[in-house]
Amino acid sequence: MGQKITRSLASLYVQTVESLTVPHWAPELMQGFPAEPKHRVTWSNWMRPPFSQWGFRHLARLRPTIDVQAGTASAGQLKQAPRALDALCFDSECGLSISVIDHLVASQTDAFLVMQGDTVLFERYFNGQRADDRHIMFSVTKSLIGTLGEQLVTQGALKPELPAAYYVPELVGSAFGDATVRQLFDMAVGIDYSEVYDDPNSESSQYGYACGFQPAPAQYAQFESLYQYLPSLRKRGSHGGFFHYVTATTEALAWVMERASGKACSQMLERVWERLGCDRDGYFMADPWGRNVAGAGFSATLRDMARFGRLLANDGRHDGCELLSPETVARIAAGADPAIYAQNTEFSNWTPGASYRSQWYVFNDHSQALMAGGIHGQYLFIDKPSGVVIVKQSSLADAVSPFDTDSVRMLRAIAAHLSH
Repeated sequence: MGQKITRSLASLYVQTVESLTVPHWAPELMQGFPAEPKHRVTWSNWMRPPFSQWGFRHLARLRPTIDVQAGTASAGQLKQAPRALDALCFDSECGLSISVIDHLVASQTDAFLVMQGDTVLFERYFNGQRADDRHIMFSVTKSLIGTLGEQLVTQGALKPELPAAYYVPELVGSAFGDATVRQLFDMAVGIDYSEVYDDPNSESSQYGYACGFQPAPAQYAQFESLYQYLPSLRKRGSHGGFFHYVTATTEALAWVMERASGKACSQMLERVWERLGCDRDGYFMADPWGRNVAGAGFSATLRDMARFGRLLANDGRHDGCELLSPETVARIAAGADPAIYAQNTEFSNWTPGASYRSQWYVFNDHSQALMAGGIHGQYLFIDKPSGVVIVKQSSLADAVSPFDTDSVRMLRAIAAHLSH
């Protein structure tokens, strides 16, 4: 199987290089009043190619959303010192030496930025995306939520040793009720749940219907909101001592955080966002009951995601102000037990040497490097020692792609190159 994957990945790169002269986006999408049916992006097709290239950066035109305001101050200026990182090569999983630009094109990147300190070293836009477009980050959202949750712990508003049901009694009897808040943070909940995106009856698909990502087929329409869906999930086995990636676990964590603080996650994030000097408001997709989709629903511009990453690289400080406690960032950056994470071969093959802490991938084999990742090729990478922050926004056709491992290899190679 491994040799087949390697040959397939190599051929995908070759095909990409051969097709570099072919346009990789469809400018006719959503043109006209109305757009022609074959070029119309809708709630039903926005997550599928070719419609996803438009849908991923215009979700607010298709679904209800909750703004995270950028504040009234003018956007913070970022310095520019361009570096020729497009020619930098890294060792691909398939055994080839691949350039950054070839990987960006092959992995259907929409926007890519490398920043060190306050200086942008490399910034590119593809497929019609512009600098002011807000692109959905999918599960990178989880890491924002984990950061906000750890800040509540620092403030004493959230006790990680308490069970989730202490804060949300509605979760009694569900998979989450007797799990501790720490087990929610670290994806260590024993739950009967499959994260299979192409099975319409999987728990992750039911999650997608409940939060409003996709209209539910009549035979699967069971839940009106995440508030109804989360208590329905059932426990399997014991909690703790393993890593089981479940998007619904992040939603349960967010519910706990909101009950503990009395504020929606969008409000918690806004207290940070409005002071970062962002270019634009960010936004969460709202579920049918108006709840922010905390596991996968945040959208923002490329530069604003980099600004959030820079905040963590700077231990929670921005322009001399403490927006997050240094203790919050330190607990995340300390990581967890990499031996636990390594037991999940699917994830450890993608991110070797990592552990999972507070909804972040933490590279224990590389001093305090943090990564947030989302389906279809979304990334936020923070190398704390060097101050390098990298953001990748993409519209890969598949939720999980043969290019995913190479994306991580590329991010780490760029950070290593800039650390010297």
